[in-house]
Amino acid sequence: MKMQLKYPHVFSPIKIGGMTIKNRIQYTPMVSCLSTAKGEVTTEYVDFVEAQAKTGAGIVTIGETCVNMTNSVAVPGELDVTTDDCLPGLVRLAEAAHRHGAKLSLELCHGGRGAYPPLLKTKYALAPSNVPLPQGPRHIKEMDREDMDEVISDYCDCAERCKKAGLDFVLIHGAHGNLIGQFLSPATNRRSDHYGGSVENRMRFPLEILMAVRERVGPNFGIDMRLCGDEIIPDGMKLPDAVAFLKEARRYIDCVQMSRGLIVHPDYAFYVIPPYYNDYCHNVKYAEEVKKHIDIPVSVVGSISRISDAEEILAAGKADFIGMARAVLADHDIIKNAFLGEEEKTRPCLRCMEGCCKNAGNGYPIRCAVNPVIGRETKYAYIPRADVKKKVMVVGGGPAGMMAAQTLTKRGHKVVLYEKRDRLGGMMNDICALSFKEDLRRYLAWNVRTTEACGAEIILNAEVTAETVEKENPDTLFIAAGGDPAQPPIPGTDGKNIRHVIDVDNKRAEAGQKVVVCGGGVSGLECALELAMEGREVTVIDIIPAERFAGEMVVITRNNLMSLLKKHNVRMTGGVRVTRFTESGVTAVNSEMKELFFEADTVITAFGMKPNTDTVSELSLLVPETHIIGDCDKTANIYYANHSAFNRAVEI
Repeated sequence: MKMQLKYPHVFSPIKIGGMTIKNRIQYTPMVSCLSTAKGEVTTEYVDFVEAQAKTGAGIVTIGETCVNMTNSVAVPGELDVTTDDCLPGLVRLAEAAHRHGAKLSLELCHGGRGAYPPLLKTKYALAPSNVPLPQGPRHIKEMDREDMDEVISDYCDCAERCKKAGLDFVLIHGAHGNLIGQFLSPATNRRSDHYGGSVENRMRFPLEILMAVRERVGPNFGIDMRLCGDEIIPDGMKLPDAVAFLKEARRYIDCVQMSRGLIVHPDYAFYVIPPYYNDYCHNVKYAEEVKKHIDIPVSVVGSISRISDAEEILAAGKADFIGMARAVLADHDIIKNAFLGEEEKTRPCLRCMEGCCKNAGNGYPIRCAVNPVIGRETKYAYIPRADVKKKVMVVGGGPAGMMAAQTLTKRGHKVVLYEKRDRLGGMMNDICALSFKEDLRRYLAWNVRTTEACGAEIILNAEVTAETVEKENPDTLFIAAGGDPAQPPIPGTDGKNIRHVIDVDNKRAEAGQKVVVCGGGVSGLECALELAMEGREVTVIDIIPAERFAGEMVVITRNNLMSLLKKHNVRMTGGVRVTRFTESGVTAVNSEMKELFFEADTVITAFGMKPNTDTVSELSLLVPETHIIGDCDKTANIYYANHSAFNRAVEI
């Protein structure tokens, strides 16, 4: 009997070019840095691609891959497809995807002025015009005809190589400020010849590339393209230009994927890969408009984190295909769970980028903050049962303790988890209250449900002492006791106008109209943003320089936060040390020991967290096999909590 699908549009096949794709979900390109330093395919890379195919996605796309290793590498750690020596590795990738019914695509890109300077092997970068980036190559050559012909040849050679290896598509990357996008954009194409000026001229060279690639690979090989509906940058490409280009490009491509922003520019990269401050599904409007003008399938990307959202977009006819990456990394079962109508089992993505973008953007192997298997599928694709079943006691029900319990029960151990509060979640219950923390709230709810159902015995409202451990008599002890707020000994801390950041975030304490936040870390700045969004006058101060505020964040996320703080008029003063709290504000001194006063009716302390060393000291010598995980080992973030717990629990 045929199943009654909850999401019929998502799971309906679609014809793209000469191929039938089994559903409407595409795993979109993300550099994984799982190749060798020379860009060669590794077993880890093959297993990573196979894991994406096993999710059930109709198309799996390998992340940004340069067409010339001399002058076009934009991201360290890219795969090399520029010589026939790469063919055996590409064949392995194609076989891995096809074993699970997915079509395999590969994103071809030329960095142009966005080439990564340390990997630029020429004296200059190529671009349509000499318009340098803040952190890009210093020397840029305006391309001549010989350069253009070489680039066209590079695209054609790489595309043909992909076809020979058995791939089904190439994705020509024309968005986010790479070379093709630089030609299309009036902000970066300032040429006075027939390749610059009007939109017809600016699209000329990109169309030459597409036409040449189509001629080289023939009519039966898929050509996808990624394009910006809006570069966001002043004077950049906007939607009308994108539509005009696609009306011509549709002759050579089989489908198009709509995005926005510039990954090559720090002020606009967070539009490309949106952190959790942003709305979901924000590029749909571009796909919807493009669909009115062309007759090839249109895909859309950008914080589409739930299959229910994908279904709504498809059902409304706003797009034909849905691109997802981070949500699929967070839980490989997202598509299967949706097919079965069991979405509550899907682990949500935090949109934190702590493992995916932070790692891969620096040339390190891809990871995921909430899914510690990502990038390590070769070793952990299956969590093995333990040879010896043990009794394991977990102290603390925060993210580290919950990850430990889930992993240990999967391995077959008998687990008892103690939590001193009346609910699981630990500090996550306190840090998810702000209006832009919806992703974290969803993850917390999932984590608690999953832990409660994992098979561990859970004991709430239980403060663990040495006597508790001795009574349980475990074979192995995991201490996940978290951290405590740090509070320097500053005079006036007990004043009536002093609030702690957690209390303010959770509305347990009110803030006045004029607020000073002491602490330029993430918690202090996010509290300041929320208060400023509510209309309050907010100043943030810290002993570190203002340019280093929230320095522990992923660069893209930090830039997004700083942009929002500026938009909402939050003042930031660094290089000052708080010396006293008073009824009317904060006294501080700068590096020259000059006294400053910051007037406020409410002062918020956000001095960060410190490990719970008291619990660790009391319990750590009671059981020979003891593991200290999460914040009580090192106060960090959810990525560290999950990975420190998983890495220990999976080996017990």
